[in-house]
Parts: sequence; structure tokens; C-alpha cells
Amino acid sequence: MQGVLSGFAVIAVVIGVGYVLGRRGSLGDQGREVLTGLAFTVAGPALLFTTLARADLAVLFSSRLLVTALSTAAASGVFVAVGSLCRWGVGRTTIGALCSGYVNSGNLGIPIAAYVLGDASLVAPVLLFQVVLVTPVALTVLDLSGTGEKGTVWRRLLTPLRNPIAVGSLTGVLVSAAGRQVPGPVMAPLTLIGNMSVPAALLAFGMSLHGSALPGRGRDRNPVLLSVALKSVGQPAVAWALAWGVFGLHGAPLLDVVVTSALPAAQNLFTYASRYRVAEALARESVLLSTVVSVPVLVGVAAVLG
Repeated sequence: MQGVLSGFAVIAVVIGVGYVLGRRGSLGDQGREVLTGLAFTVAGPALLFTTLARADLAVLFSSRLLVTALSTAAASGVFVAVGSLCRWGVGRTTIGALCSGYVNSGNLGIPIAAYVLGDASLVAPVLLFQVVLVTPVALTVLDLSGTGEKGTVWRRLLTPLRNPIAVGSLTGVLVSAAGRQVPGPVMAPLTLIGNMSVPAALLAFGMSLHGSALPGRGRDRNPVLLSVALKSVGQPAVAWALAWGVFGLHGAPLLDVVVTSALPAAQNLFTYASRYRVAEALARESVLLSTVVSVPVLVGVAAVLG
């Protein structure tokens, strides 16, 4: 329980600082956009590169990760199906699907894994899965669904290579797969730049809360409530059913996959929505509500399965 509360406390403080900055107008009218651009185009790619370049890709091949991948696909798939039926649009449905299954494996998942599961590295497979596969696919969909000229077929196929988040992730994976070590003089500044990613995203998120309506009451009420229900209840329930009933996981491995699946939607989803100027309210409200709801869910999971 200490890990759950401490992880949320850190995030809440930084978001609170962002809210104060937004309310006082300390960073000017374009402050949030600048922070979002910094996180998306510079700091985020640097963080993903330095993380994945030093990662052990062997952790990708395990039954635990398969449970996470299937539960993510299930939660996101339900939202896509509903979004298609309700004609919410490709961009809006994509953001909502991410909010339904993309967990906060970084700035919240790591401390919770360390304190609740006893090993911070247990969240690494989820992080790798999301940044190597889920993020490039989702951002490619957002790129291709934008308005304006899409270009030739060849240009469409190269869309992921023009996305800084995807480039940072894929480059890090290639370095790790090649068994190479990035020289210290190169890694050190990239690490320093990457360390700005999470604070910038959280501050931008906090600034966006100023002047916003209460979550779950605007035009995005139904998509928000659906994504929060899928993220906070649906995904961990599916993860438990698969881990226990299909893969025969018990004890610590079962607790691991259910806890990671019960993590709230990641704050960087709001960064993506802001960058593409699509479903920003949906992302903001889904992240906020799922973060609040996940506290009792995580405490309950730890108490029952721990």
C-alpha cells in the first residue's frame, strides 16, 4: 500500500504545480503547448531511447507479457468496437482506445512495482510492449487519419519513421538488439534531456486542468466513462482471468500481471492528444478519473492477491 500511495503522491504534487502555473499564467498563453512539444518531440524520444537501449529484450517473451498484451487488446478492442458503432471518429476512438488499455508503466508503474511487487524491473516488459508496439501503431493511425494530403503509398508506409516517439523507441530497440553500448558522452546528454519528459508531461497536464469542466460531464461523457471502466475494471479483470484460468499463474506472478494491468491510463496519452489536437478533453478526463479510481482498485488487488 505504501508504494501505491507514494507513487500517486508524487504525481499529484507535480500535476498540482502545473495547475498553479496554469492558473497564474506563469508560462504565458503558449506555455502548455511548449511543454507538450518538448515532451513529444525532444524529451520523450530521448527517454525512450536511453531506456530501451539498455533494456533486456528477452523479457518481451514471457507468459506474463502475453497476458498483458491480450488484456490490453481486449480493453482497447471493446472501445474501438463501441467507437465505431457510435461513429466517434478515428482520432477520437484511437485516443479512447489508448486510454482504455495503455497503462502508466513509467512514473507510476515503477514505484508501485518496487514497493508493492518488490521488484521495479517487473514493469519493464509492459513498458517495452507499449513503446515498441502499441505507441508506434497508435501514432501511425493518428498520423494517417489527419486532415489534408496523405501523400503517396510509400510516404504512408514511412509514417512511423517521421514520428519522434516511434523513432526514439525503434532506435533504442535496434541498439539493444545489436548488443551495443552507447558511448558515455552521447548517453549522458540524452539521459539529461530524457529526464525532462515526465515532469514536462505532468506539468502540461496540470495546466490543462485550469478552467476545465469537471470530468465526465461534457460532450465526451460517454467515451470517458467507457474508457475509465475498461481501464480500471475491465483490463485487470481480463488479466486475472487469463493469468489464472488460461496460463495457470498463481502467487507473485499472478499479482504482478493484475497490478500492472490495474495501473491507470498514462499521462503521456494527453500529450499525444494535444500534439495531434484530437480528443484532448477525452484524454485529460480519462487519465484523471482512471488515476483516481485506480487507487482503491490497486489497494484492493494488493490486499486480495498479495
